[in-house]
Amino acid sequence: MAAQSGALYLGFDLSTQQLKAIVITSDLKVLYEAKTDFDADLSKYGIKKGVFVKEETRAVYAPVAMWLEAVDIVLQRLKDKGTPFERIKGISGAGQQHGSVYWNKTGEELLGKLKPDETLVDQLAKTAFAHPFSPNWQDGSTQKECDKFDAQLGSAEELAQITGSKAHHRFTGPQIMRMHENHPDVYRATSRITLVSSFLASVFLGRIAPFDISDVCGMNLWDINAGAWSEPLLKLAAGVDGLESLKQKLGTVREDGGGSMGPISTYFVSRYGFPSDCGIAPFTGDNPATILSLPLRPLDAIVSLGTSTTFLMSTPKYVPDPAYHFFNHPTTAGLYMFMLCYKNGGLAREKIRDSLPKSTTTDSWSTFNEIALATPPLGQNSPTDPANLGLFFPLPEIVPNVRSGTWRYTCMSDGSKLEESANGWSSEADARAIVESQILSLRLRSQKLVHSPAAGIPPQPRRIYLVGGGSLNPAIARIVGDVLGGVEGVWKLDVGGNACALGGAYKAVWAIERNEGESFEELIGERWKASEAIEKVDDGYRPDIWAKYGNVLGSFEEMEGKVLAGEERNKK
Repeated sequence: MAAQSGALYLGFDLSTQQLKAIVITSDLKVLYEAKTDFDADLSKYGIKKGVFVKEETRAVYAPVAMWLEAVDIVLQRLKDKGTPFERIKGISGAGQQHGSVYWNKTGEELLGKLKPDETLVDQLAKTAFAHPFSPNWQDGSTQKECDKFDAQLGSAEELAQITGSKAHHRFTGPQIMRMHENHPDVYRATSRITLVSSFLASVFLGRIAPFDISDVCGMNLWDINAGAWSEPLLKLAAGVDGLESLKQKLGTVREDGGGSMGPISTYFVSRYGFPSDCGIAPFTGDNPATILSLPLRPLDAIVSLGTSTTFLMSTPKYVPDPAYHFFNHPTTAGLYMFMLCYKNGGLAREKIRDSLPKSTTTDSWSTFNEIALATPPLGQNSPTDPANLGLFFPLPEIVPNVRSGTWRYTCMSDGSKLEESANGWSSEADARAIVESQILSLRLRSQKLVHSPAAGIPPQPRRIYLVGGGSLNPAIARIVGDVLGGVEGVWKLDVGGNACALGGAYKAVWAIERNEGESFEELIGERWKASEAIEKVDDGYRPDIWAKYGNVLGSFEEMEGKVLAGEERNKK
C-alpha cells in the first residue's frame, strides 16, 4: 500500500525515567516530539530516577499513578505544539520490559467509561489497581524465586530452552511468584496482570490489551517453542491458588504484531480530538522496539554503546542459552530476537579514558582514540609478541557472572599458552584492550547465531549499526569492525534518544497500512531513507584482522572460565 497522504502515526516509549511521544507521517518523517520527565515533572511522587529503591530487600518499583499522569501531560504538550490529533490513524509504542501492573475488577470496568473532563490519574489511581506499584527491571529482590524457576524444569538450561532465558530477578514470572508469596491478598484481588507495554496499550484501548508476542518472552512464563503458556511455570508462580487463577489474570497473547486491536478509547477522542477510528496496534517491549527503529534484516546487528552495552540481532535460528535472551520477533513470524546485555559498557571505557593523559582538545575522548587506533590488534607489534586479553568490570557483571575487578591475560597468536599477565601492561594498551574485550564477548556469544552473509565470507553479521553515546567514537567503530566484522560495514544510526518511541511509531505505520502478507521490513524498508538516518563509519570486515581475533576467541572463553573458577574458589 502506498503511504497515506495526510495520515499521522503516534509512537510512545514508557521508559524508567520518561514517557516520550513522537508523531510521524505515513512516509516516516518526524513532525512532533514531546516527553514527560518523571523526576522533573512529577517529583511529588518522591521517586529518584523514576523509581523507589528499598535497599534492604533490593526491591525497585515505580508508582503506576505517575505513569497515568504522565500520559495526560505528554499529550497536552503535543497539543500545545499544534499536533493535529485528528489526523492520527494509528498508535503503538514501547514499555520498559519486565515491569508488571496489577489491575482489579473495578479498574477493568473503569477503563471503558472514562470521563473526558477528568484526568486519567484522578479516575484510575485510587481504585483501579490491586497494587499501586509496578516492579521495575532493576529489581533484585527475587533470588529465591529465580532459584525455584531454574529448578522447576530441571535446570537453568532447560528453562532457557523453553522460555528463551534462564530466570532473572526482573522477569515477570518470579515477580508474580514473590507477589503471591508476600502479598497473597494483592494477588487474589488482582483481576488482570499487564506488562508495562500492554498497560499503556490498555489505557488507549479502553480495555485490557493482550500481551504482545515479543514482550511476553520477558516473563519466564511463555513456552516459545509451543507458542503457549508453560503450565508447570504458571503453577509454580501461582502457588496454592493454582494454574487457572494465573491463566485468567494473564489472559491471551496476540500472535500478530500488527493490525489494530480496536479503536482508541472515547476518552481520547473527546479530550484531545483523536479520530474515533484511530487504531491501537499492539505495543511491545523497549528492546524489541529498538530493533524496529530501522528495517533490520536477518544478520544485521545493533550494538548499543551506552551506560550498558547491548547487542541485538534478528535471526531465523532459535538457539537459546542461559547466557543471553531470546524473544519472538515483534513483527515478523518465524524470526527471533537475540539479545545480550552487559552492565559494564560506557563506565568501563570511561575509567580507562580517565587513566590516560588528559585530552588537550574539547573532545574528552581524543587521547583515548589516538592511543587505541595507534595500538595494533591485541597489542601485538609482531606475530611472535604475546596477545593481550582482558576483562574490565568496574561493576559486577551478568555475562559472565563475576564480581567487579580487572583481569589481564596473554596468549600466543594461535591462542596457546594462556596465562595471567604477571606485570599487566600499560594503561595505554588498555585503551584498545577494553574495547576488544567487550566486542570479543559479543563475538563469542553470537557465533552460534550467525552464518555466512555472502559466498566465500565466513559467518558474521551482515551490517552492524551502532547507537548510543559510544557510536560517536571512531576508535570504537574501527575495533567493532576489526573484531565483529560486518561485510557491509559498520554504520552509525542517528535517531537521537528516541529509538524506542520511533520504533513504536514505525510499528503503527506498518500495522495500519500494510497489505496482506506485507512484512514490516518490506513496508518500512521501502519508505525508510537511509541517507537521513545512518552514516557509514567503518568498512567492517577485514579478513586478516578478523581471523586474528578468531584465533584467540577460544582463549578469551578460557580466560572467562578461569576467572569464574577463581570466583567459585573465593566463595568457598
